[in-house]
Amino acid sequence: MTQRSAAAATFLATTQWRGAAQTMLAGDASNRKYFRLRHPISGESAVLMDAAPDLGEDVRPFVKIAQHLLAMGLSAPRILAQDLEQGFLLLEDLGDALFARVVADTPTMEEPLYQAATDVLTALHRNTLPELAPYSPAYMTQMAGLAWGWYAQHTLGPDPQAQAAFEAAFLPILDSLENTAEVLIQRDYHAENLLWLPQRHGVARVGLLDFQDAMAGHRAYDLVSLLQDARRDVSPQIEAQMITRYIETNQLDRDSFCTAYAVLGAQRNLRIMGVFARLCLRDAKPHYIALMPRVWGLLQRDLRHPALAPVRAMIDATLPIPTADILETLKSQCPTH
Repeated sequence: MTQRSAAAATFLATTQWRGAAQTMLAGDASNRKYFRLRHPISGESAVLMDAAPDLGEDVRPFVKIAQHLLAMGLSAPRILAQDLEQGFLLLEDLGDALFARVVADTPTMEEPLYQAATDVLTALHRNTLPELAPYSPAYMTQMAGLAWGWYAQHTLGPDPQAQAAFEAAFLPILDSLENTAEVLIQRDYHAENLLWLPQRHGVARVGLLDFQDAMAGHRAYDLVSLLQDARRDVSPQIEAQMITRYIETNQLDRDSFCTAYAVLGAQRNLRIMGVFARLCLRDAKPHYIALMPRVWGLLQRDLRHPALAPVRAMIDATLPIPTADILETLKSQCPTH
């Protein structure tokens, strides 16, 4: 038994889940680990989150956001027990019906699932914004620059001048957007972080995961995250329908919202290109490399919007297309290669 597993056992001994059988669940891009527990008497299940502080994890933001979401009737996991100092949370088990799995098994469910997820955003955005750090234009620009700091640097070589030129041109585009810190954005709102709970009603039918990095941001951001998914292809019809659904439900100006959608899509997809490269090169997680061509395709589509004309040419000139050779260059530098 490792020191960490012993600490987990000590934590569970303070709850009603002492001696529960444990099965490891799939992790995420962080250092967090998840285990499904099966109660030895009742047979009920729960989820143990193991977020080791010495690996840079902190469960407090998760607790804060979960409580906020639950208070407005959304389906975040209820927190059954916690040890904030050691980084353990015992969570309600919302099951395995991830949107990505449900749609793969039953393609006709894509439209109702995405309608429900879009309506969750409307409900969330109509509630009071808690105190959160802003996802500001300056910070968004810095995050978009990861595409040069990690992806381009480890394929074409370092080019700090290109990154600086991009950031100087991109910041004014983000600055031109209105209300960039208006609502809570979960930042990873996509089909592998959403669970279908058909036994519940309304917006509570969507189970929410991986929201601990929430910030105050633009209302288009999580819709981009949902519809420009790095992990699965969302049909163009569904994307168009959900954008219209959100705009009409919230009585927004279509042109300004679609401009923000494209600009934030470009920002997000540039950030993801850098983050996926970093996950391979720094964190020994090469499987993210296979997702990069999809992200690149989404980025290219966003760049067609006139608002992004000032950066389109420099992106195409200084970031490599993720061809098989480019992706292999990245994977060859991964510590597990």
